[in-house]
Amino acid sequence: MTTRQLRVGSGAPNQKHKLPMPALLALATAVFITSLTETLPAGLLPEMSADLHVGESATGQTVTIYALGTALTAIPLTAATARWRRKPRLLTAIAGFAVANTVTALSAHYPLTMVARFVAGVAAGLAWTLLADYARRMVPVGLEGRAIAIAMAGIPVALSLGVPFGTFLGKVATWQAAFLAMSALTVALIAWITAVVPDYPGQRQEQRAPMSKALRVPGVAPVLFVTLVFVLAHTILYAYIAAFLAHVRMADSTDLVLLVFGGASLLSIWMTGALINRRLRSLTIASTFLVGAAAAILAVLAHSPALIYLAVLLWGLGWGGVPTLLQTAAGQAARDHADSAQAMLVTLWNVAMAVGGVVGGVLLDWLGATSFPWAVLALLVPALIVVGTGTHGFPAQPKDRADLNGGLI
Repeated sequence: MTTRQLRVGSGAPNQKHKLPMPALLALATAVFITSLTETLPAGLLPEMSADLHVGESATGQTVTIYALGTALTAIPLTAATARWRRKPRLLTAIAGFAVANTVTALSAHYPLTMVARFVAGVAAGLAWTLLADYARRMVPVGLEGRAIAIAMAGIPVALSLGVPFGTFLGKVATWQAAFLAMSALTVALIAWITAVVPDYPGQRQEQRAPMSKALRVPGVAPVLFVTLVFVLAHTILYAYIAAFLAHVRMADSTDLVLLVFGGASLLSIWMTGALINRRLRSLTIASTFLVGAAAAILAVLAHSPALIYLAVLLWGLGWGGVPTLLQTAAGQAARDHADSAQAMLVTLWNVAMAVGGVVGGVLLDWLGATSFPWAVLALLVPALIVVGTGTHGFPAQPKDRADLNGGLI
């Protein structure tokens, strides 16, 4: 019998267990802060650029440096802190956000802002390796999926409400106010976690298989490839959505556009959760087509505000479930090497975000904002081919598996 079975095996088999909602909502708030810290600059590019005295493409690199902080440090930092008790690890990560967002808000110098954003990315790398497993540990077997869903609800809330509200606050007050508001929420969250979230011991010395073993498992490499190109395509457009909207004379509607995107993403996540057990490949293909259709509309029909809103709606419907789909596909393909596959997926996800910020900036400077949707279309074609032919990574029929519950990076 495993330690996990011993931990949850006490009590009558039919006993009803209540979810620890205060603790799970605290984790959901941590996910919200992590996601919002990452994406907020996308809605504040013009204001941040003006105050930092750099171009919008340079300001877009605040997303890039955040992703680099996560990609470069997530695996080594997690290994270095593996023996720490979990609550101090989580509080350390959350405190990192408070410091980084406060410095970002107070900084008037671009280099200092970039350092703060890198620190925020480091905090995110540590947080993402903890949050989903923390939610699992707090509930008995059979309730893990529901617990993770509650914790990960912070992602769609950040997209549908946090980024639009931060963009609105940046317009009616200052962009600094948006980051300071996050810092205040983070300080409150530290007290909340201290009060209600249980603590667990760190890990003993682990024997991990080499990452190369996971890569040799059929299906893992295709999932990682799709992760790289899909996230790259999304980031190129999302990180510079304010610049694109300014080009089509909708700069004043950035907050509303992001609200539509976030609301559609929320619906997509709900639909994905309902169908993923049986329709993994179909859902991934549908997501690719929806994001592609959105890019095609933005590429050739961006003269119409109504069509732009339609494109953003399709984009959100396509993108919202992608994190869950890709994490599920990776774990399902890797089987006994799921931990290694997930670690590689997290790293590649953030590499794609970092590269997307750079590529988007280059495209903006050299070809203009109209090049973004064409780049998205070019990247989605190979992704669609791999998903359609990836019988191991994206099987047409569900495989037997213990847990298909996905979470985000």
